[in-house]
Amino acid sequence: MRAIVVSATGGPEVLTYTDHPDPVPNPGEVAVDVAASGVNFIDVYHRMGRYPLPLPFVPGNEGAGTVTAVGEDVTGVSVGDTVAWSGVMGSYAEKAVVPASQLLAVPEGVTAEVAAAVTLQGLTAHYLTHSTYEVKPGDDVLVHAAAGGMGLLLTQIAKLRGARVIGTVSTEEKEKLARQAGADEVLRYSGFADAVRDLTGSGVHVVYDGVGATTFDESLSSLRPRGMMALYGQASGPVPPVDPQLLNQRGSLFLTRPTLTHYIATREELAWRASDIFGWVASGRLKVHISHRYPMAEAARAHEDLEARRTTGKVLLLP
Repeated sequence: MRAIVVSATGGPEVLTYTDHPDPVPNPGEVAVDVAASGVNFIDVYHRMGRYPLPLPFVPGNEGAGTVTAVGEDVTGVSVGDTVAWSGVMGSYAEKAVVPASQLLAVPEGVTAEVAAAVTLQGLTAHYLTHSTYEVKPGDDVLVHAAAGGMGLLLTQIAKLRGARVIGTVSTEEKEKLARQAGADEVLRYSGFADAVRDLTGSGVHVVYDGVGATTFDESLSSLRPRGMMALYGQASGPVPPVDPQLLNQRGSLFLTRPTLTHYIATREELAWRASDIFGWVASGRLKVHISHRYPMAEAARAHEDLEARRTTGKVLLLP
């Protein structure tokens, strides 16, 4: 098969499209012909070595496709099924092997491409809005990068839960996308904390911040007393160390750095979140915006565009 292989960490140029041995399923695993692979910022962190992995490796931890072989001790999955997954390395390839425990059945009405586009970010948006901070009707919610793949899903799900959503974006084009997703107010990044205060009076109940270094301080200033800062990513770079006393000074704030793994720790929790996400997509209540599709061979360009903020919505690689 052909796959993207990283032999040394660095810039997008280290993403090499090359021949690679076909993966073979072990007991408890399933082999899949990959229809589409999701591109996420965690892939950038792996490529750069910010989250170190043993070298060489095939990047990508989200995808969807068709089951071609089932290993021993696997039940409930058959050859020909359409499935999706996240949190499994090796998805930037024509074929992948996935533990059956992490496979998600893709329902009728959801294509493999849409499943690949919504699985990781959809599960993340679900845990952020349902568990990290349980959004309630009437809550004020601040969503950064509201026109990105995560931002568009967070905005829609927060609206489904009855919140007022304030989004931040960098351009007029991205503002239109955020409003189409349901954002009630859309701000530029410069001075957004003051604008949030003007809109809400006391600040928002929760900030969902995947940007990191460049937005962190103003995000804290956007919160009402006892508000929640959910720092789920660091697209602009890691946040410097924080003195906990700052949380006291800003209003007895809560700060958390959550990650998906801890919110799908059991099969039951994974199935709950996936059932909601795929159900909303199939019914039309949750729209998935795929802005860019790249051939697998152009993974480097996909990373360049993602890092340069030239994309909106979801980015996919197609074998």
